[in-house]
Amino acid sequence: MIVKVDDLTVRYQGILALDGISFEVDEGDFLGMIGPNGAGKSTLFDVMLGLNTGYKGIVEFFGSDIRKSRDYLGRIGYVPQNPVFERNFPATVRDVVQMGLKRGSDAGRIDGILQQLWIHELAGRRIGELSGGQQQRVFIAKALVNDPKVLILDEPVTGVDRQSTELFYSILSELNSVQGITIIWSSHDLDAVNRLANHVACLNQTLFFHGESERFFSDDKLVKQYSEASMQEHMHQH
Repeated sequence: MIVKVDDLTVRYQGILALDGISFEVDEGDFLGMIGPNGAGKSTLFDVMLGLNTGYKGIVEFFGSDIRKSRDYLGRIGYVPQNPVFERNFPATVRDVVQMGLKRGSDAGRIDGILQQLWIHELAGRRIGELSGGQQQRVFIAKALVNDPKVLILDEPVTGVDRQSTELFYSILSELNSVQGITIIWSSHDLDAVNRLANHVACLNQTLFFHGESERFFSDDKLVKQYSEASMQEHMHQH
């Protein structure tokens, strides 16, 4: 088991963000985390990454409680929804990927990662000059450069064109199926989740489904429940 979340509850200023959720992720899993905006997916990731410590419950990585040690973070790669950087920042693609390299690690690994993600020809380009899809591949490279056991991605293709998105998905599939990296990925793209993920966690403050993706997508009632929750949230926001 790679991840164990047990009875996790998070409140922000008295507002319930996550309510008693529990699930496990095994080594080699590809977990698609779905749910409407405001469902608590990013809050969950913040807890898992040690960015939010004001929670109740237990979160374990690699068999250890994350409250007791932060060593587990060295075995995790993370790609946020909208990486924050100054577009005029003079860093090249190689510079950005190198930022993710742990001190003393083999810098030669950078070239291999750049080639694997089809961005080796962009190594000398400034990050601000790239398209959204190219930038996201750079940030995946940064997350992968230390050979993580787990990759966490928070809606990584928001605002990225369809062609780049499909390339991105094929890269994720290869990372999971060929390299054996465990992936936890939040997305609104149900078709992609159905194609790529072997497990689904459906979150909306509470966890109303966690199990095999085939079981979720073959159950019209569950898919309808998710769709209605997403529609209600969309209408609430507008």
